[in-house]
Amino acid sequence: MTSSELWDRETAEHYDAEEAETTSATVLEATVGFLAELAGDGQALEFAVGTGRVGVPLRERGVPVTGIELSEHMAAVLRRKVDEDTLPVVIGDMATTVVPGEFSLVYLVYNTISNLLTQDEQVECFRNAARHLRPGGRFVVELGVPPLRFLPPGQVAVPFDVSERHVGFDTVDPVEQLLVSHHFTRDGDDGRYRRGASRHRYAWPAELDLMARIAGLELERRVGDWDGSPFTQDSPQHISVWRKST
Repeated sequence: MTSSELWDRETAEHYDAEEAETTSATVLEATVGFLAELAGDGQALEFAVGTGRVGVPLRERGVPVTGIELSEHMAAVLRRKVDEDTLPVVIGDMATTVVPGEFSLVYLVYNTISNLLTQDEQVECFRNAARHLRPGGRFVVELGVPPLRFLPPGQVAVPFDVSERHVGFDTVDPVEQLLVSHHFTRDGDDGRYRRGASRHRYAWPAELDLMARIAGLELERRVGDWDGSPFTQDSPQHISVWRKST
């Protein structure tokens, strides 16, 4: 078991509804296209497959997908969408769980590597990706850039969403490289909000590149979004691709 927080049944049941914007066909088209091109004629392995937000449409694109998922509740929601033969899922943590097969692509999206709360576990996640890749295979990570530029001296909170039904802000501990995302979500029309929070360990792109090198992977490409736009000093996130040479 890793330090990742285990998502419970209530979180799993609300997940797809709360992530409706990121599950639309328009948003996912670029993501799935990017991953499908890298997978080629091989198999893909998704670390932290969750409810299948990306894995299911990638499978529908024709790429064989296997998933690793820590939360049985998240996997149960995925199972309502596709059966085990269509998209196999192994319950376990993404840093140590090994599944049969050799993959041309291992991918980890939507900031999920930050769910591992220690540097050692994040390094093990890279090693686990390399363990599953065939020579020439790629490991892809989607991760936000730490929002430290928005923190003036003495401030520890940064808002990331203020909308009609959701208020979200991050609190940051720069010493420990820990970030807590706070969510206040309105489910109905009675004015009540449901509160949730999740902890994350943020890492800079250069730190991830060193983790990759430790695992025997080398940086092949880094872009600012799934559409291939350049990664710049103003990019709020990056999509990084590391390649296994041998």
